[in-house]
Amino acid sequence: MEVRSIYKYARISSQKARQVTRAITGMPVSQALSVLDFTPKKAAFLVGKVLRSAVANAENNHELDADELIVRSAVATPGPALKRITPRARGSASPIKKRMTHITVVLGAKEEEKPAKKAKAAKVAAE
Repeated sequence: MEVRSIYKYARISSQKARQVTRAITGMPVSQALSVLDFTPKKAAFLVGKVLRSAVANAENNHELDADELIVRSAVATPGPALKRITPRARGSASPIKKRMTHITVVLGAKEEEKPAKKAKAAKVAAE
């Protein structure tokens, strides 16, 4: 079963948030939280909030154990941008885009290792 949590309209660019989401994809939840707690970026704080929310959703809504979950995917997709201007020389103006992003974290159960690979490796080693 997959559990998801979404933070919409986070006031950070998706490019900056994507650096952090790539780092935690595929990790167990406890390890991902540790990495995020010690990452000195604003995006790490925001992604941490979403990850904690997904864990709470899994525990309360689906009765899953947080220790048995891994981060299936963590993505940061671009949202809308606030368009502002700043005054420039000789009465002109320059645009400023204040970007937003949607951060989505999907958790899933740990995959069990397939015994076929172990049996095949043992068979090759025996020969």
